[in-house]
Formats: sequence, C-alpha cells, structure tokens
Amino acid sequence: MKEFFICDCSQQENKVITSTFVVVSKQVKPKKTGEPYLALTLGDRTGHIEAKMWDNVEDFIALFEQDDFLKIKGLINKYKNRFQLTIHKLRRMQDAEIDFSDYLPKTSKDIGELWRTLTDFVATFENPDLKALVELFLSDSEIAERYRNAPAAKSLHHAYIGGLLDHVVSLLRSCDLLCRNYPQVNRDLLLTGAFLHDIGKIHELTYNRSFSYSTRNLKTLLEHLIISHHGQYDFGSPKLPMFPEALMLHYLDDLDSKMEAMRAQFQREAEQDGAWTSYNPSMGRPLLNSAKLLKKEAAPLPEADPVQVSTEGSSPDRFSDPGTEPAVAGAPSRNEKF
Repeated sequence: MKEFFICDCSQQENKVITSTFVVVSKQVKPKKTGEPYLALTLGDRTGHIEAKMWDNVEDFIALFEQDDFLKIKGLINKYKNRFQLTIHKLRRMQDAEIDFSDYLPKTSKDIGELWRTLTDFVATFENPDLKALVELFLSDSEIAERYRNAPAAKSLHHAYIGGLLDHVVSLLRSCDLLCRNYPQVNRDLLLTGAFLHDIGKIHELTYNRSFSYSTRNLKTLLEHLIISHHGQYDFGSPKLPMFPEALMLHYLDDLDSKMEAMRAQFQREAEQDGAWTSYNPSMGRPLLNSAKLLKKEAAPLPEADPVQVSTEGSSPDRFSDPGTEPAVAGAPSRNEKF
C-alpha cells in the first residue's frame, strides 16, 4: 500500500522517503564532468514531481522506461520554490505489486452523484427521440461504465478518472442556464450534443442493440453538433458551428475546458510564492492566480525580524549544479538492502 503521495511533500521536506511512482518522463543528461545523470518526472494520483539521480546512474539507465513503476528512496527538498526529489536508490516494480488506483488521478467529486445529475437532465427532455437516444447510451452497461470513468483529455483539461463525466455534467448545467436566456435555442438538442460531443473518449463504442432516428434532419443536426464542437479548423474541427445550438455548445465546451485547465494549474503550483504561474502551453500564456493575489494583498505585513541570519558557507543546493554534486547526508550505500 502506497503511504507517501506527492501531495504530502510539504510534510516531508528535507526528509528521506521511500515510495512508489509511475515514470511520466525519463531523460539522461550529462553533468559538467561528462558523466550522465537521470532527470525524471514522477507521478501518482496527486500530481507530478521532478526527480534527479546523480550517482551510479549507469547501473540504472537500462532498468526502466517511461510508464514503468518504480520504488524509490530519496530526499525531498525544494529548488526555486518547487519540491524535487533526489534519488538515492530505485528499482523497477512488477505489475503484481501495483495498485493502479494509486497512480491515476480521480475526480474529487462523487461519481454516483454526477451520474444521477446527468440522468436527471435526460429525464427533463421533451423530445422523445432525443430522450430515447441518450437513454440507449445510458442503459448500455459497457458504455455507461466507460462514460463514468473515462478522462476528458490526456492532459489539457479534466485529465483524470471521471473527468469526462465531470466535464459533461458541468457543460449540461451551463447549457441549461444559457437556454433560459436564449429561448430560440432548442434545449434538448443542445444538451444531447453536450452528452455526445466527446463520446469518442470512451474508446471503442460497441453495441449489442441497434437504434434508429425518427428523421434524417435530427440525425444531421446531432452529427453537426459533434463534429463542429471544436469550433475552428485550426483546432481540428471538420466543420464550423452553423446553427445556434452548435455555436453555444462550442463556446461552452471551450469555456469549461479552459476554466478546468486554469484550476488544475493553480492547484499544481499552489506551493509557489508568487501569483503568476509558469507558462501554460495549451493556453499560450502564463496565468495569474487572482485569488492568491488578492489574498496576499489583504494579508497584514509581517513584523520585521531583527535577527540577521548569515548564509555564508552554507552548502550548495542539490539541484543547482549537476557538475559538482556533493554527497547527500543519509544517502544509502550501494550495498544497503532496498
């Protein structure tokens, strides 16, 4: 059972921990001396952490690859206000040793409650054909199971177990609200499009039953909602939204995904002192955590500390110079059992 998670770093700063992680990325880089060191990104269900291995690297380079699981002993410390892990020892783990739920992030919301909210929306449909169509999806046990657990994306937004359902329920609420302000929009058509727009995320759709549409026009409208929801050719959309429900679905889907991307980045970088985040590649900009900024401005100024602490002669940071890495106190010998 995994006892240490990446979210626990603040309680373990400057301590040696032993835990298991999935390898998100693996790079072999040269130190100033020309010798290699390992630069890894490790993950579990609570987040990612950068990790370095400086010593005896040649013994471990070929032992694992990206997406493997590792048991690691190492020191948790900070570099440039970010937690990092200095690896002392590692070994590759077998699948039989792994509880996969420890490494896959999952929505913090109750999946059962999200599912009930979705079915409650479907129950309000007035169009019998659209209602019957969505209920066919919901009543298929295989599709329903995948829909409840699939992520909405690999990394950009709602990238966690239950992410698709979380995203769609949020989208249904927004669609329902906006329809009250735009009575010309067909609510049932819009909500059906919201339900189906990312249906491919559940992987292969297989049916043990068939269904038909009452009219060709309704089928065409639904197909257009799905294929146009990205909104722009540059974003991979085969068609641009050409009727009100399609346009609204595109903008609400884009809004919901971007709001989640912001929330997730603020959470990942919550330990940073400043209100600005690092560059967000999906949005093409760094982000400003306005809540953190306003909270900081409202906080009282700390009293001045008259004691001056000298840092002269202090040891260099472990991550600051890969060419002159000092020995780390508490690091195990190569013969120590792991």
